[in-house]
Amino acid sequence: MSLLAVGISHRTAPVALLEQFAMSDDDRVKALHELVEGDHVAEALVLATCNRVEVFAEVERFHGGVTDVSRVLARQAGASVEELSPYVTVHYEDQAVTHLFTVAAGLDSMVVGETQVLGQLRAAYALAREEGTVGRALHPIAQRALRVGKRVHAETGIDRAGASLVSVALDRAEARIGDLTGRRALVVGAGSMGALAATTLARRGADVVVGSRTHASAERLAAAIGGRAVQLADSAGELVAADVLVSCTGASGVVVSTDTVATAMRERDARPLAVVDLALPHDVDPGVAALPGVHLVDLALLQGERAAHDGTATSPVAADDIVAAHAMIEAEAALLRAEQQAAAVAPTVSALRSQAAEVVDAELLRLSTRLPDLDPRTRAEVARTVRRVVDKLLHEPTVRVKELSAVPGGTDYAGALRALFGLGIDADVAGDAASLADAVTVDPERAGGGA
Repeated sequence: MSLLAVGISHRTAPVALLEQFAMSDDDRVKALHELVEGDHVAEALVLATCNRVEVFAEVERFHGGVTDVSRVLARQAGASVEELSPYVTVHYEDQAVTHLFTVAAGLDSMVVGETQVLGQLRAAYALAREEGTVGRALHPIAQRALRVGKRVHAETGIDRAGASLVSVALDRAEARIGDLTGRRALVVGAGSMGALAATTLARRGADVVVGSRTHASAERLAAAIGGRAVQLADSAGELVAADVLVSCTGASGVVVSTDTVATAMRERDARPLAVVDLALPHDVDPGVAALPGVHLVDLALLQGERAAHDGTATSPVAADDIVAAHAMIEAEAALLRAEQQAAAVAPTVSALRSQAAEVVDAELLRLSTRLPDLDPRTRAEVARTVRRVVDKLLHEPTVRVKELSAVPGGTDYAGALRALFGLGIDADVAGDAASLADAVTVDPERAGGGA
C-alpha cells in the first residue's frame, strides 16, 4: 500500500475550472465513499478549498489508484478524465507526503504563508474520520501534516505579515477606494471565509454589516465583531450605503446579480464600490466589473496577479522564512519515513526471532530425547546457553536492519533478510514493490508531478 495525491489547484487550473469542483459537505461525503468503494483505494481524505481539490489516498497500485481517483474528480467536475488530464497533478509515496506537508504549511497557497488551509485540512481529516475512510495508513500522515503546519507557523516568520486570501483581496479593494477605516462594509456569508472577512474588516476599522441565509449565523458573527446583522433579503438595500461588498456564501449559483449592483449604484451619487468575490463558484456576476464606479476583486484577478509576479505580489513572506519552512518540512518528512520504515521492518525482525526460537525449542526437545537422563540443572544450563548464543547472533543483524531500513536509498534490507532466512512473508512486500516499480518505470513524471 502506498500514499497517492491526485488533484488540481490554482497552480495548474484556471478559476473557471476550479469552480466546477465546488463541493458541498454532502458532495465530500459522497466522494469519500465513492473513492474507498473503488477497486484500488483503501483509504481516502478529500481536501476541497477555493483554490484546490485534492485527494490523498492509500492505494494498492499506482495506476489503478490514479484511475479511480481521477474518475471521481471528473464526475464531480462534470467532465471526462481526458478533459481534466492536462490540469491534474499526481504525487506518489515520499513526494505525496512532502506535498501534503507543504500544503498544510501554506507554502502551496495562492497567498504564501496563509493559515486558513491548515484549518481546512483539519476539517477534511475530521470528516474522513467521521465517515471511516481513514485508517492506520492515513491517520499518522494526516496528524503529522497538521503538526507540521502548526509548527511551521509557530517556529518561522512565514505568517508574520498576517497574509491571507482575504487580507490580500482587501488590500486590492483599499487600493481602489482608499482606507477602510470608518467605511461601511457588507459581508454576505457567515461561514468560515465570511467570518474571516468580517473579522479582518473590523480590525481595519470598517463598520461591518453581515447578511446570511441563516440569520442566526449572521447575528452570531455580527455580535462577535461588534457589527450588525441583516436578513439576506435586505442585503441589496444595504449596498446603497456600503463602500465594500465581500461575498463568500458557498452557494451554487449567482448571489449578487449585475442588476442588483446597478440599481444600488444609481442611488449612490457616483460613490465607488469595491466588490470582493471570494466564493467558488463565484457569488457575484462578473458583469458587475463593467458598471461605472464598481471595482471587482475576485479569485481570477488574484490568480492572475500571482502568475504575473511569480508569487511575489501576494507573498509578503521573507525568503529566509520560506527556506526555513521547507527545511522543516523535509526534516519532518524524513522522520515520518524513518518511523514508517522501522515499523515496516518490525514484522520481519519478529518473524526471524520467532523462527530462531522454534529452532532452539526443537533442538532442545531433540536433546531431551537423545539424553533422557540429563539432570534438570544441566538441562536448564544448556537451554540458557543455546538461547544466549542465538540471541547474540541475531542481535547485530536485527539492529542493523532497523537502522539501514531508515536510511533513504531504496535497498530492501528487510526483504533480503526474509529471503535469506526463508521467512515466508514476501507476498505483501512483493506487491508493494510492484506498485513502486510501476510508478517509477512506467510513468515517472506523473508520479512526481509538481503541485
